[in-house]
Amino acid sequence: MTKKKRAIVSVTNDLYTDNRVNKICLFLVEEGYDVLLVGRLRKKSLPLASRTYETKRMKLLFDKGPLFYASYNLRLFFFLLVQRADVLVANDLDTLLANFVAKKFKPSTKLVYDSHEYFTEVPELTKRPRVQRFWLGIENFIFPKLKTIYTVNQSIAQLYEETYKKNIQVIRNISPTWKPNTYLSKAELGIPENKFVLILQGAGINVDRGAEEAVEAMRQLKDCVLLIVGDGDVVEELTKNVSVYDLQDSVLFFGKRPYDEMMQFTHNADLGLTLDKATNLNYKFSLPNKVFDYIHAGTPILSTRLVEIERVVERNKVGILIDELTVDSLVDAIQSLQTNKGLLDELKANCQKAAEVENWDEEKKILKEIYSNLG
Repeated sequence: MTKKKRAIVSVTNDLYTDNRVNKICLFLVEEGYDVLLVGRLRKKSLPLASRTYETKRMKLLFDKGPLFYASYNLRLFFFLLVQRADVLVANDLDTLLANFVAKKFKPSTKLVYDSHEYFTEVPELTKRPRVQRFWLGIENFIFPKLKTIYTVNQSIAQLYEETYKKNIQVIRNISPTWKPNTYLSKAELGIPENKFVLILQGAGINVDRGAEEAVEAMRQLKDCVLLIVGDGDVVEELTKNVSVYDLQDSVLFFGKRPYDEMMQFTHNADLGLTLDKATNLNYKFSLPNKVFDYIHAGTPILSTRLVEIERVVERNKVGILIDELTVDSLVDAIQSLQTNKGLLDELKANCQKAAEVENWDEEKKILKEIYSNLG
């Protein structure tokens, strides 16, 4: 009996909320691969739900910083070295070195690089030039040698193409069609029923992504409630601000949730926020998963005017854009939609239409071409 092709997909997160990687793994299963997804186990990692592919979470001594990245890549390298694999899929620059070196010992194994962002321009690196130079060194060494690369949008693909003269494919972070068996009510989810509901959701509630302004805006939005469903490096600060501003009834934290549960919260919101600031190239050209999650949940979008998001929002007429993120501009935009039910209903209807074309079934046709031509 012929063995199934085996794909090992690696990330540095704990696998719990990485929807893009889950979609890639499910696609590979559909294509007949035996799939193993490798990540890490953190102290606060939640148990994983059953999946149709195998997972492995490695426990490490270090949780962040240079020692984490060094220890993770070393562990990952030795793990990959002894595993049978027809394809190695490295997600982002922080897993690429281990995959690249492991492939050197596996000449027949194909290496695929999935760049989720313009990694070397994330704010965590642009504010630390020495660390940024380190990652740029790895990228400059490996990237020109790669054969199969795809990334999340055309703007980032173009930046890579200009820098490395490589052909970069685009696989956007588009949501799958979301049709749950049951729609949960606001009461079942613990959401106030007499408020205009705003949501900020996802795994990247981080610095320069507008969460601080959204919380502060709630001081002026007395008949609104903001749901924060997800996690990130500013959540701890946000909880302190909520306490300082006495907004415990206006800003509700729900933490990380499985995708389907997160989408139930999103579906019950009146307006979805995506507020990245163009403080670095990575955010300037960002196209977050949440944009498509909002569309698929039928939730109109309020976004900062970033090129890739603007392209989706304007083409599908599914939200409004603000030119500059300030607390006052955010309050004005929210109140303008809150008092214009006709426009809000129109945007909701447009979301439903957009979901028919902006969905994963369409996007993975490109993915099928990529994996069919690994050679």
